[in-house]
Amino acid sequence: MRRASPMTRRADVTARARAGSLRPYAGALVGTTLLVVLVLAGFFAPLPYSPVSPDAGAILQPPGSAHWMGTDGSGFDVLARVIRSAHRDIPLALGGVLVSLLIGVPLGLLAGGRGRWTEPLMRAVELFQAFPLIILAIVIVQVSGNRAENVVLALAIVNVPRFIRLVRGEVLSLRESRFVEAAAATGCSPLRITFRHILPNVPGIILVQSSLAAANGIIVVATLNFVGLGANPPEPTWGSMIQDGSQYLPQGAWWVSIFPGLAIFVTVLAFNLVADNLEKVLGVGRR
Repeated sequence: MRRASPMTRRADVTARARAGSLRPYAGALVGTTLLVVLVLAGFFAPLPYSPVSPDAGAILQPPGSAHWMGTDGSGFDVLARVIRSAHRDIPLALGGVLVSLLIGVPLGLLAGGRGRWTEPLMRAVELFQAFPLIILAIVIVQVSGNRAENVVLALAIVNVPRFIRLVRGEVLSLRESRFVEAAAATGCSPLRITFRHILPNVPGIILVQSSLAAANGIIVVATLNFVGLGANPPEPTWGSMIQDGSQYLPQGAWWVSIFPGLAIFVTVLAFNLVADNLEKVLGVGRR
């Protein structure tokens, strides 16, 4: 039996080392790939049929060569509407997270100080978090109007308290660190310490929570659409497709609601995979 040469053994060791170094990123890579595919499909994939123009001659057709995911009770192609829904639902969830970050992170940084308004702010945060998030989002959209920007507003309002508490907790924890005490000893103002020395140390936990908030946002958007809020027919959304398809389940037309449900599952799974692996790689915990 021939023994491998030193060069071959060295190459094998290098390959195993590279594989081991990439292993912690595998979940994040899978999640990111799924999200990129969903977003690109939603924006650029050629649709086999119009998602807003039904075909009266193809009602409740099962999945087949003509309609890969079948058609619904109005003759809409399910595949076209699932893809079109990704174009709308994912950006809404991400938009809600972005707005909540722009509001919640600065407020959380300031709440980590010792201002007189810190206590009232945290009381308000606790009050908001006492309400069920889904119910709060439904009320906000119902009151503000059935438009996409109001869905983003609802998601932002739901998520802002989470980011305020998260960032404030990190600030309070970091204020006990030696580098912060050293900066204070050199005469740095509290505001400079917060934004120059503390802020650069909180992006890790913010990234993890942002990914989790996006996953939650997909569920909230789908729930709003399921109850008839956030979109106007015939514009498709995953939630409204599930609601519409539920009436055809007794007839055996499972595909109308199952495929949009799978799209929600895959998207939420992708965001959670990214969050889980960011948590491991960055060495941060969830709060």
